Amino acid sequence: MLKIVGVRFKDAGKIYYFSPGDLAIKQGQGVIVENAQGLEFGQAVIEPRLVDEEDVVLPLKNVIRIATAADYASVQENAASCQKAFLTCDEKIREHKIDMNLVDVDYTFDRNKIIFYFTAEGRVDFRELVKDLASIFRTRIELRQIGVRDEAKLLGGIGPCGRMLCCSTFLGDFEPVSIKMAKDQNLSLNPTKISGLCGRLMCCLKYENDQYEEAKKEMPDVGTTITTPEGITARVTGINLLQRLLQVRLPEEELVVEYELDEIRPFNPSLAQSAQS
Repeated sequence: MLKIVGVRFKDAGKIYYFSPGDLAIKQGQGVIVENAQGLEFGQAVIEPRLVDEEDVVLPLKNVIRIATAADYASVQENAASCQKAFLTCDEKIREHKIDMNLVDVDYTFDRNKIIFYFTAEGRVDFRELVKDLASIFRTRIELRQIGVRDEAKLLGGIGPCGRMLCCSTFLGDFEPVSIKMAKDQNLSLNPTKISGLCGRLMCCLKYENDQYEEAKKEMPDVGTTITTPEGITARVTGINLLQRLLQVRLPEEELVVEYELDEIRPFNPSLAQSAQS
C-alpha cells in the first residue's frame, strides 16, 4: 500500500497523485509539487490515503510543501502576467498573420516556462512567433494546440441545459461519447440538440448510458414477436427503457397496446430472435 494525495492544477482538471510524505495536508489546501513542467502550484482535492500500488503510476513524486502566503502571492502575480502575455501573443499572431486562435496562457509556478494554448484548423508554422515571444519574455516558450472540447473546458460557458458546462466545473477527463448513446436514449438525432458548445456530442449522453444498456438487455428489440398476457402473438413496435414499457401491435385489431415488461415475462431473448427470423 502507498500513501498518496490527489492534486489538481486547474479547476475541473485531471487529478494527479503525489506522495505527501509526513505533511498533514487537508482537502482544499494549496501545495507546491514538482512535475514535468517544473515547480507547480496545485490544490489538494483528495486527502492523504492508502491505495494499492496497482492504482497509481510509479514512481510517485513528493509534495514539496504546503503553500505559504508568499506562494499564493506568486500565483496571483503569475495570473496577472498571464493576462498581459495573452494580449502580447494575440498581437504577435495578427502581425505574423497566422491562422490560429489563442485560447489561454499559463505560467509555470517558477516562471521557467509560458504555455500558450491555441486552436487551429490544421498544422500551423509558428516558429517565427516563438522566436518573437522568447525575445520578449526571456523564458522558455511552448505553444500547445488543443481541440475544441479542451477549448470549451478552458473557457467555460452555459450549456443547453442552462447550467455551467460539466467539463469546466467537475469533469476531470473526457470520455468517449457516441451517436449510439443518443439512439439508445431515444433522443432526437438533430445535431443542434445533442451537441454542446464545442460542437461535439454532449458529455452528459454518457451519464445514464450504463442504465440504458442494462435496461436494454432485459427488453425485446423493436420488431420482436412476443406473446401477450392474453395469449395473443404480437409484434413489438416501441419500447420505453426507463419505464420498462412495451408498445405492441395486435395483428387482428391493428391496435397498439402498451404492456409492462413484467406482464410478458418470462421473456427469452434467444427464442424471440429465432421467432423474428
